[in-house]
Amino acid sequence: MTDEANYLSDLAPWSKTKAIELGIAEGLDIDKTHIEILITARSFFSIYGFSPSMRPLCKTVTEHLGVTKGRSMYLNQLFPGSPAKIVAKLAGLPKPKNCI
Repeated sequence: MTDEANYLSDLAPWSKTKAIELGIAEGLDIDKTHIEILITARSFFSIYGFSPSMRPLCKTVTEHLGVTKGRSMYLNQLFPGSPAKIVAKLAGLPKPKNCI
């Protein structure tokens, strides 16, 4: 189920297949590099109970996947426009609080 902004309203039904479907709606061709970021964001959510905004997303990705993948430029290449918002949407998480 999704809300009016197409964010999943329930954490449980997320899958890689659902992420690919949501990615298509965003004009993205989701591959394994995208999925590893989405899984990292879901891990952050499971620990802290909220979706990461950009800085925490970069920090968490750096910790789990390395400095290169944690750079905002890299994340913006994968998820152009607003990486934290798009990552949350595709990862089945609520919209980050600090994102417009």
